[in-house]
Amino acid sequence: MFTHTHALQFEAKPDGPDPDFARKMQEVLGGQWGEMTVATQYLLQGWNCRLPGKYKDLLLAIGTEELAHVEMIVTCIDRLLDHMPLKPDAADRTKEAAAGYGQHNPQHPIVNGGGASYMDSMGNPWTGAYVTASGNLMADFSYNATAEMQGRLQVARLWNMTDDHGVKDLLRFLLTRDHYHQQQWLAAMEQLKEDGLEGLPVPEAFPLEEELPEFAYTFIDASDGPEAANGRWASGPALDGTDNVFRAAPIQAMADAPILPPGDPRLYGTPQTEITGLLQKAKDALK
Repeated sequence: MFTHTHALQFEAKPDGPDPDFARKMQEVLGGQWGEMTVATQYLLQGWNCRLPGKYKDLLLAIGTEELAHVEMIVTCIDRLLDHMPLKPDAADRTKEAAAGYGQHNPQHPIVNGGGASYMDSMGNPWTGAYVTASGNLMADFSYNATAEMQGRLQVARLWNMTDDHGVKDLLRFLLTRDHYHQQQWLAAMEQLKEDGLEGLPVPEAFPLEEELPEFAYTFIDASDGPEAANGRWASGPALDGTDNVFRAAPIQAMADAPILPPGDPRLYGTPQTEITGLLQKAKDALK
């Protein structure tokens, strides 16, 4: 059950209208890493979670908070669109004014009546395909941390694109919450390990004896770059709790070159070799 409170979690009031920045703000609303994605992602993960208790409650709590962020960004975009010009100002014919007007999103006035929409900054519609809910909490929490990192990165870039103090106040809040949420998901991953529920590799329950040991701890160097194996990923103890160590080895072929048999003649593929009468045989097979 959901309820709605009209009061915002944090103020979303720009100092003045700016349809160009309203378009930019659409990215952190309806883009791949925007608030629509994380809100619906965390909620779906929570609703699907078959493990009752703190992890399910965590997902539903943060998903609901992110819905509040959706409303705040929509509100900010709507206010940035107040009194937006419907055509270039006849009193200002400078190139700067024309360029600024040309950067607004025409769908804001034409489709949405001066409001936000679930689209990115280029007008591409938001899609549920951005949402990941695998049912494995370690995998999902790792992806959630990535989502918060990408989201904070984009908001940080927006920070440098405006001088509006009201907008910056909202961005400051979003940056701060993304900072915490990154730590939250990383801490939740550690909690899964401490609770003995999941670890590395994901899924931990898959039997390691079914893997190929010569490949499980080997960095395969498939680049001629001299530094590819010069890192922690190619030396030192493994991270999965075993006594294995990482090593590096150059890539090498372990199987013969593939030779495929002739295809089904009914699919009209080009024959592999010149064979007299092959085309006729194919035609005969279709009679």
